[in-house]
Amino acid sequence: MPPAKKRMRAYDYSRTLTAVLAQFGHVREAVRGLAPEQLALPARLGEWTVRDLAAHMTMALGRVSDSLELPEPAGGPKPGLTLLEWPLSTAGRAGAIADATRALAEEWPDLDALYELTATRFGELVPAAVPERLVTTRAGTMRLGDFLVTRTVELVVHTDDLHRATGLDIPYDRQALAACTRLLADALADKAPGGSVEVRVPPFAVVQCIGGPKHTRGTPPNVVETDPLTWIRLATGRTQWARALHDAQVGASGERADLAHLLPLMG
Repeated sequence: MPPAKKRMRAYDYSRTLTAVLAQFGHVREAVRGLAPEQLALPARLGEWTVRDLAAHMTMALGRVSDSLELPEPAGGPKPGLTLLEWPLSTAGRAGAIADATRALAEEWPDLDALYELTATRFGELVPAAVPERLVTTRAGTMRLGDFLVTRTVELVVHTDDLHRATGLDIPYDRQALAACTRLLADALADKAPGGSVEVRVPPFAVVQCIGGPKHTRGTPPNVVETDPLTWIRLATGRTQWARALHDAQVGASGERADLAHLLPLMG
């Protein structure tokens, strides 16, 4: 019998909305201070420059606003895509996203004006909506509340990308970092259900995954532990499992504590 999948974690809509706005604000302040030579630096994401990355980050909120300006999708109250399915649905869309990013960057030479418009539209549309409203995303229909949680992933992951490309120390909103970490940890448990390995990402997440003998008490025989940013880099392919182990960024004990074949979760 396959292992039973666990109940999906609940996220408070108001707290998530506040976290998304806070992280977007941190990014906006960082981008506002970038000099032309910094904007021209490679972002280490394909052929993107830092300027392309900065433009792309507005899409995290812009996609939500775009979806709310459209009629609610037909087909009943059930979403086509659940929150835990979203991370695994991102593979294969890189080309379309890159094209849209380049077009956006070319259309908006004034990045601060783009950030202002993005924040204004989002502030007008999202607080007035309800979390149960269905919205159309690139991957399928989702509940607005769930889609908003995915925005923490987009913003936190790309905040880290921006930091690594420029060296800027950009703050992380604690709630945004927590939601991003938890969603990616839960996605791992959903991808490989079971109870033989415990994955710890303190202080935000602990999940059990991978089929096999289930641990019930005491110290688990198979444990993986790392910090939130390392976990996020592993889950999104920014860091490889072997490299993280070599650099002592991940602790792994037990014969089953190897996640290399399950990572990355996002394409």
